[in-house]
Amino acid sequence: MALTDAQLRNLTEPGKHFDGGGLYLDLTKAGGRYWRLKYRFGGKEKLLAFGTYPAVSLKAARDKANEARKTLLDGRDPGAQRKAEKAKIVHETANTLEAVSRDWLAHQAARWATITHDRIEASLKADIFPALGARPVAGIKPGEIMAAVKKIEARGAAEQADRVLKRIKAVYRWAVTHERIESNPMVDLMPSEILKPRHVTHRAALADSDLPAFLAKLAAYQGDPNTVHALRLLMLTATRPGETRGARWAEFDLDAALWIIPAERMKMKIEHRVPLSTQALDVLRTMQTLSGGRELVFPSPTYPSKPLSENTFNSALANMGFKGTATAHGFRALFSTVANECNWNPDAIERQLAHLEKNGVRAAYHRSTYLEDRAKLMQWWANYLDGRKTGKVLKMKKRAA
Repeated sequence: MALTDAQLRNLTEPGKHFDGGGLYLDLTKAGGRYWRLKYRFGGKEKLLAFGTYPAVSLKAARDKANEARKTLLDGRDPGAQRKAEKAKIVHETANTLEAVSRDWLAHQAARWATITHDRIEASLKADIFPALGARPVAGIKPGEIMAAVKKIEARGAAEQADRVLKRIKAVYRWAVTHERIESNPMVDLMPSEILKPRHVTHRAALADSDLPAFLAKLAAYQGDPNTVHALRLLMLTATRPGETRGARWAEFDLDAALWIIPAERMKMKIEHRVPLSTQALDVLRTMQTLSGGRELVFPSPTYPSKPLSENTFNSALANMGFKGTATAHGFRALFSTVANECNWNPDAIERQLAHLEKNGVRAAYHRSTYLEDRAKLMQWWANYLDGRKTGKVLKMKKRAA
């Protein structure tokens, strides 16, 4: 006989109280009331739990039993299916987009400079994690990622949108490789088919004719001395802004007039040796009185354990009146232009800029660092800058050896 709600409310005798079709309520001596379904699969008797009464009503228990019976009719074990569903929930809960992305970031950390890692992490935290980070990585649709990157593009950050899309695609490739997801739904997302075409504009670079005015303003600038001296060393060495900002005292051999930047701080992950002019040495000796007891040559004035921030240089240039006409990275272009116009060895210039040889065959046989030539080149460049302070030196042609 089938159970009724009235019977269930008044049950007092411990034991199994059957409703039919294998469904019953198990009333324990301790008073627990547990719904169970007894069934057979593969020649074995099995049990399926449906919760407790009255939290699970009689009708709800019957509905669950009917679903289990349909599964049996399809030739599947409802108990095994439930375990698989629970395992899927556990897996998806542990494999949200943010969790997988952070594991990808940790895996890649050894390949990147710290600043690169932090920049990539910041882009995901700002533009992806708030809306999609808590979602299971397997459940996110390509259209949702497309909408996220188009939102970045809509605020005028087309280049950032392109980068974020590529980073998300890299996360999904990594997730497939490491069996965090069965397949990659983002494989067909192509930047050119999602984002609008954009015109690439190179970083603004100071013109040679602007050097006298700029150097005069730099000499008179009343901002943070760490920033002023860092800009001077940046110009004198033609290094990248991040390489200068992150300079450590342990990297310098002032007696040998040499700065050895370790591979992990270089864009191409190759150690870079930078010869130092007498003017660059003067900057460093001045900095010794300001930061000689610290790890960093140019510590942040706000957080001395951290380097100057990424925007410090360009903010200083803007304050000097060069916003839009000069960037910190643009000093490398100025150095390259002037040195090439003055007939210095192009290979020495490229090595000073830490550019890799693009011709693979030539690179294999052409490994000279041109250190001696570059030492002469950088002293010439420092002297050239000194001359341009007066505005009287238009060009200093390289003297024949």
